[in-house]
Amino acid sequence: MSNIKVNVRGGAAPPGSLADYLKGVKVKLVTISGKGGVGKSLVTAAVGLGLALRGYRVGILDGDIYGPTIPKLLGVAGSTLYVDSRTGRIVPVSGPFGVKVVSIDFMLPSDDTAVIWRGALVTQALRDFISQVDWGPLDVLMVDLPPGTGDAPLTIAQSLQGGIDGSIIVTIPSEISRRIVVKAIDFSRKVQIPVAGIVENMCCFVCPDSGKTYYIFGEGAGRRIAEKAGVPFLGQIPMDPSLSKYLDEGRLHEFLALDNDAVKHIMSIVDSLASKYADKLRQKVEEERPKRFSLMKLPGEDEEQQGGG
Repeated sequence: MSNIKVNVRGGAAPPGSLADYLKGVKVKLVTISGKGGVGKSLVTAAVGLGLALRGYRVGILDGDIYGPTIPKLLGVAGSTLYVDSRTGRIVPVSGPFGVKVVSIDFMLPSDDTAVIWRGALVTQALRDFISQVDWGPLDVLMVDLPPGTGDAPLTIAQSLQGGIDGSIIVTIPSEISRRIVVKAIDFSRKVQIPVAGIVENMCCFVCPDSGKTYYIFGEGAGRRIAEKAGVPFLGQIPMDPSLSKYLDEGRLHEFLALDNDAVKHIMSIVDSLASKYADKLRQKVEEERPKRFSLMKLPGEDEEQQGGG
């Protein structure tokens, strides 16, 4: 069993009270996919950065405990979480465009460390990330959930008790993905999370030489799913050969500054969400006073110190 320590100080909040810790957040969105490999974390990171580019204050909670990738996509992998010495709460890492980021990845001893936890510990970690992190006033908090409809999504939904404003459901245009997405929509409805809309990733490939569009996995699946389910279709993201390079180098924020078709599609999705929640985004929240910071002990430090005598 891993010895990662998430609960930095005190116990987790009792069930039903976690929403109080996010009163300074205007809009709370979760990103869901019924299966892995469809680009859920990419959509979370891209939309979060896009909203920040539009001038909104954004936070991203990487809720994928077993496979955290948000820090890598944002170029902040290897960063250290701190604890406010006055409040005892965790201070998020500051990413590109001032996006606040919290991930279990920041607490792992190395990139190769596996998180070998049962569902109860994952649940505890997610509750701690809500109750013990000083998110401060935010316009949007995005929560990147692991694939499926198990403990992690259920924990967030139940802990915030209707406080989630919407779910962004990510799919690719294939029949297999379509069948799973329908389950994700059903899950979202059963736990009373409004579906913000569907994003179709890897919708197509536009040949840079000929300009011809190839629908590798099929055409129009995301829109058809949305229409059949009666939920909004937020848009689609085409495959771009250069995007992989930017992602591998943690420069997604630089990719969004380019003038190309993929970026235009991403920003269209961002603008659709900003328009959808325009009323809430115009609300005011109380600003918090500056805080003093102190370094937080990383997982494994106690053991290393003991071993070193």
